[in-house]
Amino acid sequence: MICDDSAVIRGALARMLDGEPGVRVVARVANGRQALEEVRRQSIDVVVLDIEMPELDGMQALPLLLQADPGLRIIMASTWTTRGADIALRALRLGAADYVPKPGVAAIADDSFRRELAAKIVGLARLRRSPARVSATAAALRPPPAQAAALLAIGSSTGGPQALFTLVQGLGRDVPVPVVLTQHMPPAFTPLLAAHLDKLGALPSAEARDGEALRPGHLYVAPGDRHLLLHGAPGRLQARLGDSPPENFCRPSVDPMLRSAVSACGGRVLVLMLTGMGHDGLAGTNAVIAAGGAALAQDEATSVVWGMPGAIAQAGLCHKVLPLPQLAAAALDLLRPRRIAAA
Repeated sequence: MICDDSAVIRGALARMLDGEPGVRVVARVANGRQALEEVRRQSIDVVVLDIEMPELDGMQALPLLLQADPGLRIIMASTWTTRGADIALRALRLGAADYVPKPGVAAIADDSFRRELAAKIVGLARLRRSPARVSATAAALRPPPAQAAALLAIGSSTGGPQALFTLVQGLGRDVPVPVVLTQHMPPAFTPLLAAHLDKLGALPSAEARDGEALRPGHLYVAPGDRHLLLHGAPGRLQARLGDSPPENFCRPSVDPMLRSAVSACGGRVLVLMLTGMGHDGLAGTNAVIAAGGAALAQDEATSVVWGMPGAIAQAGLCHKVLPLPQLAAAALDLLRPRRIAAA
């Protein structure tokens, strides 16, 4: 269902999505009240929900829609502004499944926007119809590294913010190394993502600053449109922000972050790859593993899109591939000093 007060936007989105395999637009409504009536009337998997609407806006409608159908997956359509980003991220913490920065009417036909929105809709519908069961065990693909990591490096994209909320809460406050994160996001969103992660009360989180010394137990988010790079050595790492060209069509990109981490830390890097479209992070993870580091990936069943984590899993680069709720404990285990048995 598409919920937007603009008939032009509703029509443009519907025409775009109707051509996507596996997607059918079953309703178009102008406000949250009409959306609530449709959810009570028919079976809907995913709602694309505008924020600013008359009668009942997106934030007012969100809890009512989830109350009417707790399994409903809601994608918030926000503006690219700082205010729009803040509202979208607050919506994620209140139960929305994801967000999409909404372009103008002329840009809706843009291929990158179409691919992103369609991937989110298909992935969220799959999660609704086939809820993931958390497995008790997972097969190890590679042996654990010989030494504990000096850095935890996280990559995420499509579906990432919601996954990050779960992961960061699971990590808690006692992470013995600095944590760096590249999430594919526009500039207005990344400082607010860091602020929302900080409000979880686990890792102190902030957008990374150029030249900043990285402290253990703190999370540093790559700013939108800047690559986050690591300099220094274990125990005295620094953040550097780069303006080199996008990689994998992204800036920030996971690959340059991981390459720089290998230069700074050698093999003492733990990669944690979350849900995301594409294969950003594959080349960087390969470099980490070649240097003696380790990698964990979110499994397909709990990922909105199993692109980025699937790429490193299918390349045989992972120590474990796990459901989202198990990743934090596995990461903490690999960050602890390991006892190596005498030969």
